[in-house]
Amino acid sequence: MSKDKVILAYSGGLDTSCILKWLLEKNYEVICYMANIGQDEDFEAARQKAKKLGATDIVIDDLRKQFVEEYVWPAIRAGLIYENRYLLGTSLARPCIAVGLIACAKKHAAKYISHGATGKGNDQIRFELSAYYLCPEIRVIAPWRDAEFCAKFQGRQDLLEYASKHGIPVSVTPKAPWSMDANLMHISYESGILENPNTEPPQDLFMMTQSPVKNKLLHPMRFTIEFDSGCPKSLQFSFDKTITDPLEMFLELNRLGGQYGIGRIDIVENRYVGLKSRGVYETPAGYILHVAQQDLEVFCLDKEVFRVKHQLMLKMADYVYNGFWFSPEGNYVGECLKMAAKNVTGSVNIEIIPGSVIVLGRKSNFSTYNENLVSMDKHDDFSPQDATGFINIQAIRLKEYKRKMQN
Repeated sequence: MSKDKVILAYSGGLDTSCILKWLLEKNYEVICYMANIGQDEDFEAARQKAKKLGATDIVIDDLRKQFVEEYVWPAIRAGLIYENRYLLGTSLARPCIAVGLIACAKKHAAKYISHGATGKGNDQIRFELSAYYLCPEIRVIAPWRDAEFCAKFQGRQDLLEYASKHGIPVSVTPKAPWSMDANLMHISYESGILENPNTEPPQDLFMMTQSPVKNKLLHPMRFTIEFDSGCPKSLQFSFDKTITDPLEMFLELNRLGGQYGIGRIDIVENRYVGLKSRGVYETPAGYILHVAQQDLEVFCLDKEVFRVKHQLMLKMADYVYNGFWFSPEGNYVGECLKMAAKNVTGSVNIEIIPGSVIVLGRKSNFSTYNENLVSMDKHDDFSPQDATGFINIQAIRLKEYKRKMQN
């Protein structure tokens, strides 16, 4: 009798390595799926580890190009930011991985997929909602919601003991028990000592950015980012170097932003499941592009379109964070945001110094900015006398309100 196949979203870390072993103990045939979305990972070592543990096959899928062009770029174009601070690095990666995971399941005729997301987090929702949208008949094994699994493992310490018992090598140790998730967009850190929101993150935690305090002597770096319909088009340097490939552009901005300590945040956010959680994030390239795009967007968009677009951005940021990248509402609002960005075309001059991104100037053929009209040195087509009537009309309700309050 053949065993049921499971495609496991595998990272090679503590959780998924133990889950692989546990699934094998439950008599499933397990194929490990590893998505390369830019994390600093020894994929060959992970392959050998999974093979040694008993996986039937290990699929390593390079999704870096798709991740940047189909997920990061639309997020930058829309200006997506959750609760005014989080640039959605993990949230954007999950639907991208889900596409590859489901494609792998279909190729191998697997009935199940599995993942190592916890029962308290957002990733379980993001993975599973994306999977059900892409393949309604798929079935999901979520060990951290399985009664037997949860009875056996309370948390990471139990996993460490299990890994030691079964000879599973892991990088997490009791001395540094925080959890880390990495991709091209960012690295996130949570759990362990970080669960106390008043505990300062140790400096050796950060892997993507150097400390801006220690790099104060770095000379300012200047470059120009060109956008086409809200998406980054090129990265230009004064020394005649121009990068146009999206992946190369993003990698270069990650390198520069990391060197200058840009994009670090330490926040408490509201998870979709109703819990508050503390996370530490590094998002160098994403932050630089967000600052540049937002500056150009205000410059290019009509005032009222900008305000409507901002409201839609808030909705879309919630959709992405909550796992609804693939959804009727996500599709609709995403198309609206894409249409709103049609005229966000131009360039932004940027200077980075340790810890900061500074906008030096911007230009676009699509902006309604009129230098002559706004000038304080000439009237042009603006009649100052018209302002009197404008002010009088705006003042009517204020005067009437004050009169009523005085009666």
